Amino acid sequence: MESTPAAWSNADAYLADTLVGHDPALEHALEAQRAAGLPEIEVAPVGGKLLNLLVRISGARRVLEIGTLGGYSTIWLARAVGPDGRVVTVEAEAENAAVARASIDAAGVGDRVEIRIGRGADVLPTLVGGFDLVFIDADKESNTIYLDWAAKLGHPGTVIVLDNIGREGEIVRDDSTDSKVNGTRDGLRMLGEDPRFDATALQTVGVKGWDGVALALVV
Repeated sequence: MESTPAAWSNADAYLADTLVGHDPALEHALEAQRAAGLPEIEVAPVGGKLLNLLVRISGARRVLEIGTLGGYSTIWLARAVGPDGRVVTVEAEAENAAVARASIDAAGVGDRVEIRIGRGADVLPTLVGGFDLVFIDADKESNTIYLDWAAKLGHPGTVIVLDNIGREGEIVRDDSTDSKVNGTRDGLRMLGEDPRFDATALQTVGVKGWDGVALALVV
């Protein structure tokens, strides 16, 4: 089979059907997001399941999410922390937060989730540290700010997940004028050079195109 975006998408759909399955609460969250006109930039189903598994594998009980959007990934994270866990999620847009709040509550995990509204650079300094896992999926231009705060608000052993690092392969270009590409490159460089992190990254293909994720440990 030829490797094409259509083939990537079909394979991703197969993996989601086989390993993730259908979930009314999560599907409702996506429907609500679409109905509200929010951008379709949430994690793919297999990505949501990956976040869920990373929380469970690491035993994380306090999770920080930067970039709530419609709450799809938040539900995955909140389910993983369990009834005694807590997710703090930061969303810059109040309209997005309202959509997310309704979907999170409808999914039955509202008591585990605190939504903080405001730009990450403003909200993060107000949070109490001790997070076990940090998921960063917001404006790429601020990746280094978010990574710095992830280290400050974490502890040795905190897992950091930085999303959307592939940028259709544009990350190799040091002459790019795309602020998202440059923000991603800055974040990756920080993960490679800052002694607070031990990191790797994987490029992926699927329903989100040529993408990828970086995984780091606070050391």
